[in-house]
Amino acid sequence: MPTIKVEGKGSFQVEEGNKLVLALEDHGVDILHRCGGKAKCTTCRVEILEGEAGSISEAEAAILDAKGYREENIRLSCQVRVHSDLLVKPIMTASESGMEPGTRPEE
Repeated sequence: MPTIKVEGKGSFQVEEGNKLVLALEDHGVDILHRCGGKAKCTTCRVEILEGEAGSISEAEAAILDAKGYREENIRLSCQVRVHSDLLVKPIMTASESGMEPGTRPEE
């Protein structure tokens, strides 16, 4: 099983193929996902510090580009399926932003 390390928050193992946003939320990281995991809002952005997050979909690339996030290591956690070990840094969390996380994304 892949290991997810979250900068400043520890690490945990997840089943291969799980959505990163759900893995983070299920392990106590209060990641935002205001659009419910539909690659529309970019609030679930993470910085991939180590590891391979997989290929980026057209929808994810388009919204990141439209919002001005052009760094290759910035990804939407709702669009990443975990297939290998990752070290990530959440960019927006509910506790830091004061916002409600949003509707839980689908599996």
